[in-house]
Amino acid sequence: MTAISKVIPLSPTNRARGTHEPLHALFSAAGHPLRMGILRVLKAESFSVSELCDLFSMRQSALSHHLKILADANLLSRRREGTATFYRRQLPEGQHENLRQTMFDDIDQEPLGHDLVLGRQRVQCQREQHSATFFREHGEQFKRHQESIASWEDYSRATLHLLDRAGSFRDNKILEVGPGDGRLLPALSERGAAVVALDNAEEMLDTAKKTAGAFGNIQFCLGEPASLTHHTGAFSAAVVNMVLHHVPDPERLIAEVAQLLASRGHLIVSELCPHDQAWAREHCGDLWLGLDPDALHTWAAAAGLEHNAALVFGQRNGFQIQIQHFTRH
Repeated sequence: MTAISKVIPLSPTNRARGTHEPLHALFSAAGHPLRMGILRVLKAESFSVSELCDLFSMRQSALSHHLKILADANLLSRRREGTATFYRRQLPEGQHENLRQTMFDDIDQEPLGHDLVLGRQRVQCQREQHSATFFREHGEQFKRHQESIASWEDYSRATLHLLDRAGSFRDNKILEVGPGDGRLLPALSERGAAVVALDNAEEMLDTAKKTAGAFGNIQFCLGEPASLTHHTGAFSAAVVNMVLHHVPDPERLIAEVAQLLASRGHLIVSELCPHDQAWAREHCGDLWLGLDPDALHTWAAAAGLEHNAALVFGQRNGFQIQIQHFTRH
């Protein structure tokens, strides 16, 4: 394993584009009511073309025309994931950066129409059902497939290294979101006064209990981070290992976990870097083919977290793993 102390940008596509965009092209792209709606919907989410077609009740050929105009104006970033193309709003940068930010801020003040609100909820439910179905039907096979992508020994060792580097938690509570088969829980149990293992898949939680149920200071909870409202500000550390690429809305999950952290609490996230191995969707239940480190940093900052450190290392199979350490303000 070769580790470095800073993130290597892996997906530079679109980042340097648009530095010489004429001003009229920017206004022309954003001035259409439908395109303004697309930018509004993509405020904090990424959608595939088919999902956007569903949201706006449009044929793909018609919608793709508008998406291309927005992407050419450097207002949207596109990313291929297997056979699907996902769009997200581009970060304001380059020429007219302040104008782009102001434009986004004003668009974000526009309320979403009722149909779009319902459409977003529908897409969210479809994503959640896909993820839940996979873990219900393939929980026993998950470990084998996951190991073929990312070595548990590598990212768990790096996770514990960053956790130990952050300080002692012997008198504090630690949260693990998505403990998988529970192999990390004994190590967390040794480091914290109390550990909460949280998973939204009952089958996976049962597996974790079989692994670590004998440890008296571990509590197993079924649900999402939002269901732990009575634990708001209670955790001095939280670990989210190889979870975000399985959830429909990783930004929301980061925000919800951040709310559970005490002031100066620590969040350790291990995650796949962006890749193009579409088979991971079918065999590992992945909703996202890795996540861009810049996106993680942006979401964390919006949730009141500051970036502390990062480790990135490659594997012989071509996948790269990032372990990010954030601290709550």
